[in-house]
Amino acid sequence: MAGIQARFHLDWPGFTLDVDLDLPARGVTALFGHSGSGKTTLLRCMAGLERASLGKLIVNGEVWQDDAHKSGHWLPTHQRPLGYVFQEASLFPHLTVMGNLRYGMRRISNAQQAGLDQAIELLGISHLLERKPDRLSGGERSRIGIARALALRPRLLLMDEPLAALDLKRKQEILPYLERLHAELDIPVIYVSHAPDEVARLADHLVVMDAGRAVAAGPLTETLARLDLPIRLGDDAGVVLGAVVVERDARWHLARVEFAGGSLWVRDGGHAMGEPVRLRILARDVSVALERIEGTSILNCLPATVDLLADSEHPALALLRLQAGPSPLLARLTWRSAVGLGLIPGMPVWVQIKAVALIG
Repeated sequence: MAGIQARFHLDWPGFTLDVDLDLPARGVTALFGHSGSGKTTLLRCMAGLERASLGKLIVNGEVWQDDAHKSGHWLPTHQRPLGYVFQEASLFPHLTVMGNLRYGMRRISNAQQAGLDQAIELLGISHLLERKPDRLSGGERSRIGIARALALRPRLLLMDEPLAALDLKRKQEILPYLERLHAELDIPVIYVSHAPDEVARLADHLVVMDAGRAVAAGPLTETLARLDLPIRLGDDAGVVLGAVVVERDARWHLARVEFAGGSLWVRDGGHAMGEPVRLRILARDVSVALERIEGTSILNCLPATVDLLADSEHPALALLRLQAGPSPLLARLTWRSAVGLGLIPGMPVWVQIKAVALIG
């Protein structure tokens, strides 16, 4: 069976991990939640670095753990065909980059070593191979760590907050390479993060962790649009939509993108016509009106339908979920405005979108 079945129960003093997940066979699944929610513990159980008291892990039909089996089935970490990327690359300082990449590959076949060349190309590190780690930037070290995990041609890639130790500049340096992995790898990637911008840019599937439990799991857009999750994102609340570039306004450096629900003008990111892109629309950038407003500086105005209202973090604020065709949108407004406009589910409205981030 394609996909990942992950069932784990683990009891520690003051903490219990209890998850039951079915994850996609391809693409990036983000484990998202605050510190201490159980993200890394779940990842370590999948890697076999922690032994849950009760566990089951099946990766694309291969049984790596099944404690329900009479004799119990358990593959130790070194027998699991996985790659693990830690927060710190932990490179050997006395070896070159190539030496670090080759370390641990001595027991694999020559045919498998073709994965090393692919990893070097994917991560764009061919010019770094003769350097020692002390001559690498933080972003370069992270790319080496990812390449080292990919070189073994794993059937599952686990990434534990690989950008957490990087400053903003280095983070922006490595994100395009992670996007390339997302586009070109045909294996499942489990990506731990507490950063909403990383999740929005990289994930296809989202698992929200809280107190050792998966409180939500599903496709990225649907899960971000839920209003019943215990973890609220504050200013980062919003949705991610797939779109296609259909028009370019060279004079004003804008591009028009179409999504299932309408079209939007965004800053031109240089994407080719017809190229698929991701849009991130934050709730704070969406306003609601009962009629279409003319004579405004806001370029994007779409018809939508009110779907649901819920409390936001502050008692003065409400989160509003809308539907623009089949696509969900979120808006943040005051309860005073929501009541004043008489907003109720099923009501037609117009939404103005002040800013749209084109994120890949």
